[in-house]
Amino acid sequence: MEGEFHMKYFETVHKEGHEQVSFFFDPGTGLKAIIAIHNTTLGPALGGTRMWNYATEQEALTDVLRLSKGMTYKAAAAGLRLGGGKAVIIGNPKTDKTDALFRAFGKAVNTLGGRYITAEDVGTSVQDMEHVSEETTFVTGIDEAKGGSGDPSPLTAFGTLQGIKASVKHKMKRDDLKGLTVALQGVGHVGWHLAGLLKQEGAKVIVSDIDFAACQRAEKELGIDGIVNPDEIYDVQCEIFAPCALGAIINDQTLPRLKCQIVAGASNNQLAVQERHGVEIEKRGIAYAPDYVINAGGLMNVYVELEGYSQERAYRICSGIYNNVAQVFDIAEKQGIPTYQAADRLVEQRLNRATNLSPRFNASFARGR
Repeated sequence: MEGEFHMKYFETVHKEGHEQVSFFFDPGTGLKAIIAIHNTTLGPALGGTRMWNYATEQEALTDVLRLSKGMTYKAAAAGLRLGGGKAVIIGNPKTDKTDALFRAFGKAVNTLGGRYITAEDVGTSVQDMEHVSEETTFVTGIDEAKGGSGDPSPLTAFGTLQGIKASVKHKMKRDDLKGLTVALQGVGHVGWHLAGLLKQEGAKVIVSDIDFAACQRAEKELGIDGIVNPDEIYDVQCEIFAPCALGAIINDQTLPRLKCQIVAGASNNQLAVQERHGVEIEKRGIAYAPDYVINAGGLMNVYVELEGYSQERAYRICSGIYNNVAQVFDIAEKQGIPTYQAADRLVEQRLNRATNLSPRFNASFARGR
């Protein structure tokens, strides 16, 4: 029975096309980690480390395989010389963190010789990455004072704004956002910055968040135009719906309620069932900017960190999200397919062009920070 269980691991890894999946255990610190490298055709695999109290090892493996594949697509769609990878640490991020545990994880990352570069993610922080950096150079997202890029939220928001502008250009044939209404779901780190940028562009911004105090602060400090309850955001009459909170928010219940022309926001995995809802949103005449294309600003930010961080260069690279989103709409239009499929086609084109043109990863590039 045990052999059958482990054979399922190999079958799953093969099916998803991963190059390498490594399990790490350190009894001294209690570290239990999995690092998945999906694809290094374009460059070293970069992706954050998630610490979560997974119920089973199978659940952790499923998560890291899904996330690492997603990072390949995000990096390729962004036009970066990066592949896709991800790591998970099994444990409670509120009770199980120690400096030694993250140093042990740093040693694990280092054994991969630059094939995988890590960063913060759900359950980990800049401080945790600093402990990782004590044992490896293959880490990004450390404090600005130590040569890192710091909080990526402003860059993610800036990139999302570029994608919104490209969506407006495609759907409404206009180059500005003045007077347009944006229903913005979530005013956390990214949503907060995006709300401010949208106001600067002359848009009318209606927000919702499970933290009502955050909405009130946005009203006071950013001058947003209205607040609605979390469940009412789907019913707002608007040109643009910008999800910047949880995933799976485009689903059977919410999609019929949307009163927008465009869905373009920073949250991950917005389509609850990609195939069904990706087709349905198209049928309803709504222009959808695929999430992993429009929200790549944070990844672009840490990419710049690899070669010596420059905020000016980071913003310049993030401005390219406009063209990436525009390309997705162009492919969708020319090939008569939904935009979620067009985004995948864009990725496949870039991966195919890069195959056999260069080494699969470059450790010296990864160490360039």
